[in-house]
Amino acid sequence: MMASLNKVMLIGYLGADPELRYTPSGAAVANFRIATKDQWTSKEGEKQERTEW
Repeated sequence: MMASLNKVMLIGYLGADPELRYTPSGAAVANFRIATKDQWTSKEGEKQERTEW
């Protein structure tokens, strides 16, 4: 099997410290809680905001 490199860029707000765990075979796994925020103005001119996790 050939080695390869994958890259991911996540943009958002970190909701908590990353959690680092290890699988039974010793591979490291990190969990991140990331939120994104969307802002817009409604048809009535009111500012709206939505956060998604």
